[in-house]
Amino acid sequence: MVTPAISKTENLLDPEFIVRLERLEMVSKKIFRGSMRGERRSRRRGESAEFADHRNYVVGDDLRFLDWNVYARLERLFIKLFLEEVDLHVNIMVDVSKSMAWGKPEKGRYARQIAAALSYVGLANNDRVSLYSYANGLVGELAGLRGKRLLPKVLDHLQSVECDGISDFHTACKQFSLRHSQPGILIVLSDFFDKGGYEAGLRLLLGRKSDVYCIQVLSPDELEPQLSGELRLTDVEDDDVAEVSMSRALINRYKQNLAAYCRGLQDYCTRRGMTYAMTCSDVPFDQVVLNVLRRRGLFK
Repeated sequence: MVTPAISKTENLLDPEFIVRLERLEMVSKKIFRGSMRGERRSRRRGESAEFADHRNYVVGDDLRFLDWNVYARLERLFIKLFLEEVDLHVNIMVDVSKSMAWGKPEKGRYARQIAAALSYVGLANNDRVSLYSYANGLVGELAGLRGKRLLPKVLDHLQSVECDGISDFHTACKQFSLRHSQPGILIVLSDFFDKGGYEAGLRLLLGRKSDVYCIQVLSPDELEPQLSGELRLTDVEDDDVAEVSMSRALINRYKQNLAAYCRGLQDYCTRRGMTYAMTCSDVPFDQVVLNVLRRRGLFK
């Protein structure tokens, strides 16, 4: 088994984990069309080696595809139909706004590790992989990659992007939609903490015959705050300040509001045919890839 040079993968991907990723293959649940033959099969009939169906022969059909075995049995002419091999487009959007620099372990690094792993699965299967980093819009792009030899390029890109700026998910999705029109698989990695909301952005991603996966990444201290006393809290993105008297009752109310927010995001995704998963940055990211996303149907 051939794997890419390991020296450039150590920061985000473990060499042993890369070997495990070799066994995975992404699948699209929706019918899609590509523009170039690859190693994926759509439901569009073409001329690959995989038989799909028969239809009656009509004058002008290519005689090479006559099924003579059927003719010998039925004395009727049928044309063999095959599944056409097409590209699977895998697009990964990674939130690199300033809030993603929060947490121990840091949410941004955790999201980039998942993005690196998913990119490698796509590259190893000759899918067409594109990466988009966003904050107040798209701030980084690496598009149309194919083949696992390009993993170091993916890792260099992910490691070079710093978490900074205010999140504007709607603008990022609008820019993505203008750049990319091919259906396939779209994965968004974010904490989805955007004061402008997530609804308008996600609406732009719908109706594209793509399988959309929203992976919400939170940190341990966001899920279980360890705070007490009189505090001055500052928003890491826009510097908004709130002075609070932290108590157990206030923390409980915060946790209830956070849970309601996450449920709202999950419900929004589910009702519109998107797949939602939430993870904490202290959960080994390989478990998210190998277990959580596999159960969600991303891999076969």
